[in-house]
Amino acid sequence: MSEIKENINTIGDKKIKDSDLTPEQQHHKSHVISLRNKIQKLQFEIDDLMPALNFHQNALVATTKKEAENKIEVDEAAIKKS
Repeated sequence: MSEIKENINTIGDKKIKDSDLTPEQQHHKSHVISLRNKIQKLQFEIDDLMPALNFHQNALVATTKKEAENKIEVDEAAIKKS
């Protein structure tokens, strides 16, 4: 006969069988599992998005720097003409 093993949860520093959890504890356990899964999924998405964000931030800084350098050159040329 095959034996079915029951899930054992580590909660804090205690090991507790699923069958020993109250309905309220089962409810909280389900939320903890769901929230951990959602956080893991969102972290994966954040890891994918960060390089794109960094690219566009760096591009924005680079373009504003070029514009500032051009403005300085134009202003210096105008001063020399005066």
